Amino acid sequence: MPIPEDVTGHEIDKDVQQELQSLPKGLAEDVAKNLVMVAKLIDEDPEQAYAYSRIALRLASRVAAVREAAGFAAYANQKYSEALAEFRAARRMTGSVELWPVMADCERGLGRPEKALEMAGAPEVHKLDKAGQVEMRLVAAGARRDMDQIDAAIVTLQSPELASNSVQPWTARLRYAYADALLSAGREDEAREWFAKVIESDKDGSTDASDRLAELDGVEFVDALGDDEDVAESVADDSLDDADTLDDGDSLDDGDRDERDERDKD
Repeated sequence: MPIPEDVTGHEIDKDVQQELQSLPKGLAEDVAKNLVMVAKLIDEDPEQAYAYSRIALRLASRVAAVREAAGFAAYANQKYSEALAEFRAARRMTGSVELWPVMADCERGLGRPEKALEMAGAPEVHKLDKAGQVEMRLVAAGARRDMDQIDAAIVTLQSPELASNSVQPWTARLRYAYADALLSAGREDEAREWFAKVIESDKDGSTDASDRLAELDGVEFVDALGDDEDVAESVADDSLDDADTLDDGDSLDDGDRDERDERDKD
């Protein structure tokens, strides 16, 4: 697949570059460039990202970073079985538990929320950093909701991280999940309060909390551009109707024509 000229392969993390040093130089550069394309496209064009990941995987399947990238590309395309296989392979190569939460979420995607909950209670969770533990909590709450255990999902999300006033990278997502769970349980007043807290912590606008809060408050959004187009179409239709009227018989009488001709001469 084509690689833009401005992609050099040096854009990837130093840790990944170090992993690729086990490959011949030319091959390492090709793999690196494909991994860069995966990272660039995975959000805006996951199908293309997946295609680049398959090339990298074909070139260097024994590199853990490549297996991990292939896993995330498959995950972004909801190919959960494939993603889980790649994550497991990467974990065997590195011995790291970093991918444990996303592996559990793949189990959810495969319709096995019970397995995800089992993973949430495994010893590996205690080896995760704070961000990983919060991610695992989100996955576990999602699994509870998959099983229609909404009250249990709410309890799962109640944690020191949720109660903290400190804003961390995970704060907005954690608060959003909690607000959404409260709303599903019919606790609208509490949900409104937590959606407002999401807005406070969501500096990048990564959630639609403001829209959700507006819906709860009964605010309806109007497409102003659409209204302008409707008005323009209405005016155009009226003009056509007037022209048709003149053409169809309500034509100018002789006196009107004479008056008009005199104006034209002037």
